[in-house]
Order: sequence, then structure tokens, then C-alpha cells
Amino acid sequence: MINLSKIAQQTKDKALYIVGLGKSGLPVFDACQAAGIKTILWDDQEAARQAAQLKNAVLQAPSEVDYSRLYALCLSPGIPFTHPRPHESVILAQNAGVEVLGDIELFHRACPDMKTIGITGTNGKSTTTALISHVLKSQAIVSAVGGNIGEAVLTLPHLPPQSTYVLELSSYQLDLCTRFVPNIALFINISPDHLDRHGSMERYVAAKKKIFNTDNIPVIGIDDSWSQDVFATIQKMNHRSIPVSCLTAPQNGVHVDTNGMLYDRGAKVFSLAGFKRLKGVHNWQNAAMAYAALTAYGLNAAQIESGFGSFMGLAHRQMLVREINGVAYINDSKATNDQAAAMALKTYQPIYWIAGGKDKGGGYADCEKFYPHIRHAYLIGEAIDIIADSLKKHGIPYTLCGTMDKAVAAAHHDAQKERLPGATVLLSPACASFDQFRSFEHRGDVFTSLVQNLTAAKQHKVAT
Repeated sequence: MINLSKIAQQTKDKALYIVGLGKSGLPVFDACQAAGIKTILWDDQEAARQAAQLKNAVLQAPSEVDYSRLYALCLSPGIPFTHPRPHESVILAQNAGVEVLGDIELFHRACPDMKTIGITGTNGKSTTTALISHVLKSQAIVSAVGGNIGEAVLTLPHLPPQSTYVLELSSYQLDLCTRFVPNIALFINISPDHLDRHGSMERYVAAKKKIFNTDNIPVIGIDDSWSQDVFATIQKMNHRSIPVSCLTAPQNGVHVDTNGMLYDRGAKVFSLAGFKRLKGVHNWQNAAMAYAALTAYGLNAAQIESGFGSFMGLAHRQMLVREINGVAYINDSKATNDQAAAMALKTYQPIYWIAGGKDKGGGYADCEKFYPHIRHAYLIGEAIDIIADSLKKHGIPYTLCGTMDKAVAAAHHDAQKERLPGATVLLSPACASFDQFRSFEHRGDVFTSLVQNLTAAKQHKVAT
């Protein structure tokens, strides 16, 4: 747990008001308790309040709080800060001149001298974060990883001075940072997302740009127009900015060519094409971003290449479970929307696609671009009819399986029967998991377990 004793010296007799008691909120409370910081808690959900009461927490609704006695309002990232309307606690705190911040900011104030690598972007954050963390640990560098991935930041171990924290940072978390910026800041890409919470694309980009200042080292992907504009702006104020591309060869930057060769300022470094857990152009972008950050950190190419080679992939993100008779079985359960699933469909061919779950209402236009890669689809969950209609329009064969066990059995039977070169049984649902599973992790674990129990010889009856 992060030691908040430095903050305790500042708060004195004032309390921290913690609103939102989910993944990050309760760890803030626990860290404050350990440091002797007074707290007041609230969550709009009764079940969350009941869980806090079991910890003997003091609970007060926003309208009941004396804001003159607060050090700050610590808002969980899931609570609206600006849009569609600020939470009541935000309005009251700001009217009283009370600072609004998040757990990342508290971490910074408690550990101002720690080295930090921060990663943001619309897609690829988790893989890039996990890859950087893996390479550091492969070199026996004392480090911890968390934030928007894995553990909440205040639950991470309080490492010795000059250790390194690798933090995935969402736009919600960055929006709540007032002083914190990481020493090395990665901005992978950006496309429309979370606009209901930011109000516009411009506000979304502005939140992401809070990862930069004039003193850190910016590493910026430039393969979309919004990111190109961000790079042009940041480069003017910070000459150490490093552009990264899989489409062009930027001056004084890092790029990957169409064959997967990685270049650093025009010089060949090593090929990414041979890393099984980093397949696809989107993963080459993630790897190039990680390479640029790690060289800025001080590692050499041989150390980075070695780390990439032992990377096992991010759990539930295009994770190779096993191969049977040349057929790869890929767990991409983290692909909970159309755009994320499309990245996987783009990467493999031919595909025996397991898809479906709780539909998000955004359609499947991005996936449809890569339907020609699909040999057969096996549909599960509430969205089976919606996805079936999409597949039918494009003449893609499918089976309505309903459940994961039937889908895995059917896909395995067909893939093993045909044994086509490059064949992949791919779980990439393009849907939320909550119709049949507790989470995308639970869904991926069920898929993995079913695949691990498959045999090459056994023939499975195709579900109908």
C-alpha cells in the first residue's frame, strides 16, 4: 500500500471526502486509515455504502458535508466530473473552493520523487503498459504496475526511492490530476470515445493531453489526425517529443515498416514480426511506443528485444491459449466493442470467430470491414440475432450456439476438420460480458479453461 504520511502532514485536522467507493475509492480509504487521515465517504449506490459501513467508515451525503472542514474531494474516475453534469459533490466542493482530485494525484503527492512512466490512448493502453512493465522486470528493475490496469494505484507497494511505477492512465484519471505528470508520457492514439463523459472530442483530447508538461519526455503516436495535431502542439513546447508511427518514417522518431522491422531515427533496430504475442499492426504500434519509452528510460535495444521475446501477452487481449495441429486458439475477451474486435479480425485469417454477449448498441461497422477473414462464426449471448443479421448481409456463415461451451466445441470441430493454414479459433466478442458472465475476465477464463481441456483427436458435434 502507498504510504500517505506526507499527505497526512498537510491535511492536519481536515478530512478527505471520498466519493465513489469502487475499485479506486475504497483503496483510498484504506490508505488514509493507515496514514491517520480523517475521511468522509459517499457513494450513490446503497450496496457500496453498506460495504463501507462494514469498515466503520463515516458516511455523509454531499448535501450534508461541511466543506470548510475538507482538505480535498477525492473523486473516483467513474463519477462524472464535468459531463453530462458534474456530480453534486463536485459542484458543492468547487463552490466552496475545495480542490477536486483523484487517486493518481494523491499517489503523486505521497511519492513525488518516484520515477513514473504513464500510458494513455484510446486503444492499446493495457498491452503497452504490460509490455513496458514486463521489460523492466526482465531487467530486474524494481517497479510496479497499476492505475487503470490491474491494481488501483494506492494498493501498489510503496517502493524504495528511485523505483519506477508504470501507470495506465484513462482520460477520467488524467482529468482529476492537478500537479501530476509522469516522467515519460506515452500518448498512443486517439479516436472518439467516452464523449458522453467529456462533452466533445476536443474535451476528450484535452483530458488526455494533461499527461504532458514541458519537463517530461513525450512519446506520441502519430497515426491518426487527432494525434498528429497533439504532437505538433506538444513538440513546440517540448523539444524532446518522440513521434512513433507504423505508417510513415517520422524525422527523429521511431517507426515500423510493413514487414514489422523497427527503426529508430532511420536505423534498423530489430524485427517485431517474430513475436507471437505481438501480432498485428496495432501491436507493432504498441511495441514501438514501448521501445521509444524504454530507450528514453535508459535501456538498450538488446535488453528491450529480449524482454519483448519473453512477453506472454496481456491476459484476455489476443492471448494465445494454445495451438492444436497448427490451429491457434486466441482469447481476446477484452474486446468488448466493435472497434476492439475489429483489430483482432484484421490480424488473423482464416478465423473461426466466437462472438456475442450484451450488445452495446453501436453496430458492427468496424468488424464488417474484416468479415472476409471469417471462415465461420459461432454466436453466443443476447446479441446473437443482431450479429447474425450483420453476418447474413455479408454472406458469412454462422452457427447460433448460445453458450460458450457449445461455441468452443463447434469452432474446434470445424477448425480441426479443415486444418487450414494460419487458422485461428478467436474469441473476440465485440460485446459486453454481463449477460452470461461476471466480467470480461470471467468470460476469458471460461474460454481458456474450455480450450485447455480440448484434445486434438476428439471430434465434437457441431452445435445447431
